Amino acid sequence: MGAIREVSESLLSGALNPEECPPMVPRFEREEVAPGVHFVSAFANVVAFETADGLVMVDVGSFLFSERTREVLRSDVKAPLHSAIYTHGHVDHCFGVEHYEAEPAAKPVQIVAHSAVKRRFDRYKLTRGYNTHINQRQFQVGHEFPGEFREPSVTFEESLEFSVGGRTFQLRHALGETDDHAWVWEPQSKVLCTGDLFIWASPNCGNPQKAQRYPREWAAALREMAELEPEVLCPGHGVPIWGKQAVNAALINTADYLDSLVNDVLALLNQGVRLDTILAEVSAPAQLAKLPYLRPVYDEPEFIVRNIVRLYAGWWDGNPAQLKPAREEVLARELSRLVGGGSVLVQRALRLRDEGDLKLACHLIEIAAAAEPNSASVFEARSAIYAARAKGELSLMARGVFSSAAQEKSARR
Repeated sequence: MGAIREVSESLLSGALNPEECPPMVPRFEREEVAPGVHFVSAFANVVAFETADGLVMVDVGSFLFSERTREVLRSDVKAPLHSAIYTHGHVDHCFGVEHYEAEPAAKPVQIVAHSAVKRRFDRYKLTRGYNTHINQRQFQVGHEFPGEFREPSVTFEESLEFSVGGRTFQLRHALGETDDHAWVWEPQSKVLCTGDLFIWASPNCGNPQKAQRYPREWAAALREMAELEPEVLCPGHGVPIWGKQAVNAALINTADYLDSLVNDVLALLNQGVRLDTILAEVSAPAQLAKLPYLRPVYDEPEFIVRNIVRLYAGWWDGNPAQLKPAREEVLARELSRLVGGGSVLVQRALRLRDEGDLKLACHLIEIAAAAEPNSASVFEARSAIYAARAKGELSLMARGVFSSAAQEKSARR
């Protein structure tokens, strides 16, 4: 048994704690998951299928790690790259084709993706600065977001089937984490490549800093995958899953998880309930949330609930004061004046932190910071409160936002 498969089976059996093996941490290891099918564990995984006419790869690499990913694959797999399939246009999946084209005797690579990938790349060019800030908060890295992208040469809308060197690849479009997502089925090996529709974590369906996600359609796509009875599941992040029964369970449980959240939110929306109440009353099913591949280590159910409300009900939270609210600093100055000044808010916020009520502490310290945006003492307390908040969070997204807040020394624009 290979090292990657051993990790997978240890996670599924409970012998390995998922928090000790987070899916976003690259292993930079290669393992043959089926005859002629090679899996490379990277920040975003790569799957390479050997064919008589060269390799067909599902995803290529991250803009930060694509060359290192290629080196891991090339440690043992030497065939030239014929085609690259982008499961979607996120920048951790679609960079590095040029490294393969620079190899001796290489030919131009055919790049296959859903038609919406190009629209994504156009949007990324418009929002490059914003996406740089997102990555700095979410991952605590200082790299600038890419501004140039290698676009697909072959696109499709709902489905596409093509053959290379004796293997057939079936692609299906799915609204899910993105609107440009595709999953890949190779029937000869019975290997399923899900992209980010499965990532060994609570589905990335509520990211608070990203565009709309589609949980209901996502669940339907997972059920469609399960009907094919795959024997190996290669995820966008994390390790593969082997065995028809284990793969089916992972797909169906993830679909049930998403459907449960959607159904519960819609039931409350249809009663006219506000977002605040929905957030308090809807949670992921406990028996599913404890599974090793549905832990909230990246995204989390609370964020998914917010995304579902945004999808079906718009951005307004139902509070009439929030429809056309006062500026934050205007409200903060008024509240600060009413309680006797920013120092009172700071003292109470720090006391709440010590008592373990970090949610309320954050609200109060934000009021103090908005009322006194240049106060060193306020921002010193704010840093301490958010550092404590970040330490107690399980999801990478929440931890990243709170860690960034802890580093700020003055009010943001």
